[in-house]
This record gives sequence, C-alpha cells and structure tokens, in this order.
Amino acid sequence: MKMSTRGRYGLRVMLELALREGEGPVPVEEIAARQGISAHYIHLLVPVLRRAGLVRTVRGPKGGCFLSRHPSEISLLEVVEAVEGKTAPVECVADEGFCVQAGGCAAREVWSEVASAVEGVLGGVTLEELAARQRKRPAAVNWQI
Repeated sequence: MKMSTRGRYGLRVMLELALREGEGPVPVEEIAARQGISAHYIHLLVPVLRRAGLVRTVRGPKGGCFLSRHPSEISLLEVVEAVEGKTAPVECVADEGFCVQAGGCAAREVWSEVASAVEGVLGGVTLEELAARQRKRPAAVNWQI
C-alpha cells in the first residue's frame, strides 16, 4: 500500500493540530507554514476532516481549525480513512462482491492479512501518541510522514 499525498498531508495537518491541542483555533496559514504544505491544499482537506468529525472550524480573524476530540481519542486509522477511504490494498478485500473468485482466492486471503496488519498498526496509534513521538525528535520544519 502506498499512501497518497492526500493521506500524508491529512495526517500532518492532524498531527499539527494535536501538537497545538488546547491553543484554540489554529489558522490554516500557520499549519501551512509549519508543515510546508500549501494553504490551498489544506483548505481542500479541512472540509473532508470536518465531515468525518475529526476537526472543527471557526471563521473570522481569530479563526482556524482544531481537533473535535482529544488527540487520545483519534486513531491514525480514522484520519487515513477519512482522507483516503478504506486501507484495503485491493478492491476485493473491501468488497467481496467485486470479484467472482473472491470466495475461493488464496491471494485474497493474503491481501486480507495485509489489510488487517495496516488497520492494526494505524488503529493502534493515536494522534496523542504520534504527537508524543514527534516532540521527542529534533525540531524541524517540513518533516515528512
């Protein structure tokens, strides 16, 4: 499975909000500057994250975004699925009806194991844990996930 730019940037936006938890709304321009992501791209991601119930937004001069729940209550899986969709590496894992051979396919079993492993890792890490990991690293602008 290869994470798209949308998934990587969505996670970076959410991590930035987790790092700034309790500070109130964070302007998109500040997230963009700290993360090296265009503000335009973030403006495309925020509505998706808001519809998924992961962020809230405030308009106006002191506006911006903030997490809708505490970072300890948001898994990386929720974030990735909000911006990417299901994490299954092949369509037949997410939808058995996609392939007429799905019921008797050994390869599908392996792909299902891959999907379970990805879901297990992403579902087992919260934004709070990711933020704690980030705080242990040297300060850097534009770090990559």
